Amino acid sequence: MRRARLRADLTIRSVLRLPLYAALLLATVSLPGCGGGTSDGSPAATAFVSFNKDRVPIGSAVTLTYKFEVAPDAKLPPNDWVFVHVMDADGQMMWTDDHVPPTPTGQWQPGQTVQYQRTIFVPNYPYIGEATVRLGLYDRDSGERVVLNNEEVVRREYLVGKVRILPQSENIFLVYKDGWYPPEVQSTNPAVQWRWSAKTGTVQFQNPKKDLTLYVEYAGRPDLFTPPQKVSVKVGDQIVGQFAADAKDPALKTVPISAAQLGAGQFATLALDVDRTFTPGPSDTRTLGIQVYHLYLEPR
Repeated sequence: MRRARLRADLTIRSVLRLPLYAALLLATVSLPGCGGGTSDGSPAATAFVSFNKDRVPIGSAVTLTYKFEVAPDAKLPPNDWVFVHVMDADGQMMWTDDHVPPTPTGQWQPGQTVQYQRTIFVPNYPYIGEATVRLGLYDRDSGERVVLNNEEVVRREYLVGKVRILPQSENIFLVYKDGWYPPEVQSTNPAVQWRWSAKTGTVQFQNPKKDLTLYVEYAGRPDLFTPPQKVSVKVGDQIVGQFAADAKDPALKTVPISAAQLGAGQFATLALDVDRTFTPGPSDTRTLGIQVYHLYLEPR
């Protein structure tokens, strides 16, 4: 009954995303060819995925550690992608984390352990419960997939991990106050949303009176400003962190905030203050600071 209510509560955003997920799934389910392996056709590597926490609320930031133990006699294709599908209990895909590994697969050495981390935000998908993580290596042009030494689910797509999804109410709820423009959606991918800040964008939240980490996924305009815009993170009137908005594509910054900096009040106000703004013009006369994809506060 609980799952039925959750599914009935699909938001417009979730409905719009479903065609995208279907397209992503179809893009990676082509029949695998000889995508790489060992001389005798045995698995080329063993894959592992772990989360920095076992229980992740919808909308929260989570860090995934990817690890590949390469077989002693493996030879991998030069530029394979890692495809990652996070599935609900009914086998429906909730989100993906497809990416190019930091070290190209062609440089993975036999017997080597390749490990790296990626921080993502759990999308607003209408599901609470245990989710499974499936992974594979594939060539984007040919669709060929690599044989891995993991439990195969289908077509060289392997089960590599599990995580429990919690409701969004587990997060610190942010109320966007002054200095923000209405949310916008990427035309080619409705799952990607952002807000533009004005010079100063403020949010308010109930003070947890604990040390926090602020996650800011943003994009700036380093093509317009030299040096790049400087963003000051403020709690009340005090600056608790600063960073240069030197990325034009989405990038992540983290800022520690202490309980003492939050003060003793019931509510706290946090601001992103940008030292320089721009106007897109001529038809768009808004005064814009930075593009904010995610703001998230996590207790430490």
